[in-house]
Amino acid sequence: MATTSDTPVLDTLAAMTLDSIERCGMDEGTLILTRIAALVAMDAPPISYLAHIGAAAKADLSAEQLQDVLVAIAPVVGTARVMSAAGHIAEALGFAIGMQESEAKAMADSGAKAMADTEAHSRKK
Repeated sequence: MATTSDTPVLDTLAAMTLDSIERCGMDEGTLILTRIAALVAMDAPPISYLAHIGAAAKADLSAEQLQDVLVAIAPVVGTARVMSAAGHIAEALGFAIGMQESEAKAMADSGAKAMADTEAHSRKK
């Protein structure tokens, strides 16, 4: 396989990501945030996030939007997975997500409360 790139696999994955944006009915930002949420749920390694860097930049996604997604999915996927993903995303994208200890603790407390509320609601039925 002849290639002029130093990262042919990553380039192919990035091209696949961009191609799927054109085929999907979602706007670019929503699609990329959805994919990032899926990567978090899968506990994907940092390299998996790299295929989305170009599309995220093209969609003008901000760190705040990414943080919002992480907070939104934490009660579903678990805070440990979100914290792991935040590190992977920061490593892959080269910017800090800005999860300070107090934010992480608040998120963990809110996730635990949401899970307890869900369990209590389920028992009442």
